[in-house]
Amino acid sequence: MDILVVGGGGREHAIIKKLKESPEAGRIYAAPGNGGISADAVCVGIKATDIEGMVAFAREKKIGFVVVAPDDPLVLGMVDALNAVGIPAFGPTGAAAAIEGSKVFSKNLMKKYRIPTASYETFDDPVQAVAYLKARNQYPTVIKADGLALGKGVVIPENEADAVAAIHSMMEEGQFGESGRRVVIEEFLQGIEVSVLTFTDGKTVVPMVSSMDHKRAHDNDEGLNTGGMGTIAPHPMFTAEMQARCMKEIFLPTIEAMKQEDREFRGCLYFGLMLCADGPKVIEYNCRFGDPETQVVLPLLDGDLLEIMQAVADGRLSEVKIGTKPGAAACVIIASGGYPVSYQKGFEIHGLDAEGQAPGVTVYHAGTTLADGVYRNNGGRVLGVTAVGKSLRDALSTAYQAVGQIGFVGSFYRRDIGQKVL
Repeated sequence: MDILVVGGGGREHAIIKKLKESPEAGRIYAAPGNGGISADAVCVGIKATDIEGMVAFAREKKIGFVVVAPDDPLVLGMVDALNAVGIPAFGPTGAAAAIEGSKVFSKNLMKKYRIPTASYETFDDPVQAVAYLKARNQYPTVIKADGLALGKGVVIPENEADAVAAIHSMMEEGQFGESGRRVVIEEFLQGIEVSVLTFTDGKTVVPMVSSMDHKRAHDNDEGLNTGGMGTIAPHPMFTAEMQARCMKEIFLPTIEAMKQEDREFRGCLYFGLMLCADGPKVIEYNCRFGDPETQVVLPLLDGDLLEIMQAVADGRLSEVKIGTKPGAAACVIIASGGYPVSYQKGFEIHGLDAEGQAPGVTVYHAGTTLADGVYRNNGGRVLGVTAVGKSLRDALSTAYQAVGQIGFVGSFYRRDIGQKVL
């Protein structure tokens, strides 16, 4: 069966590498893909958000199954468009993808169905938002743009001046375009942060191995928020008991809530959790695989990803065997100098072989080009270097050994991935 994977980052590279293991997988296309992905799939120059173009290509090539990986095309309804012409696809409908596409929708959903989350208020008037901040006077606080903002639409101001500036930037200056015209202001939760990706067909929920992301650009959680500078799996603090509690209080209630709202969710539902003193709470939902969590979760997945995804799309997930391999995985992101603000592209990357790989690890390409046999950086996050080991220490040691041999002009990476839980 020929497969089309929509997207062109490290997450998509991880999905493609896992799909390649399936005996049922034929030719794999990636749209738009990237330099490193071209070693594993046929890259096609279609923008991930070009719904008409993607549907036309899938029909022309008689694609048997489509995996829509990024948030934007999901929220825009790409799965609906594919299904409308009889092409099966993995991912939620546009109506279900609102769980990520609108922070206001997801917070109101949690309030309505009593799913534990931070207390909050929503605003579409900057004057009222500022008045609320001043009256509440609690810092740090969390301010979120309502819509999609490339994983950067959340700020955590430490004082009133920064909070007011964030409201002004989002709501009046249009820092995130229409996404920031409405905002959610919520309490700052303290505890242990955990990412849990789940497969769900709207009835059954199967959690994948837990993971821990590192959002800040620099060591010791300093610097700006990024799309993620590295991940580890499993999360040592996410016990079997805690997973059982989350299943009962959060995972299943969320799936049931979406069904009640006539927005049945089929796909990968990502739960960003905070394990607080008074129990687990939802920080955010994502309507798709997380990036870079996918780069450590899929290497530990024991199962046929294509078979699982088809079962999700068909509503028969309970029939499929899904397990977790023993051991641990660690991913370290190599980024362009200046990321996440401004950075230069086009520098030659050293330390990779002709396939874009390095010994002892798997290198997932997020922002690269390939021309005349040379890989170059072409984005903020460039490579995710992932190692699997018997223990987390083993995995981190192998990953960092490889990262030390790979780089380009101005490249940098965090040196403390996973350290706070070792």
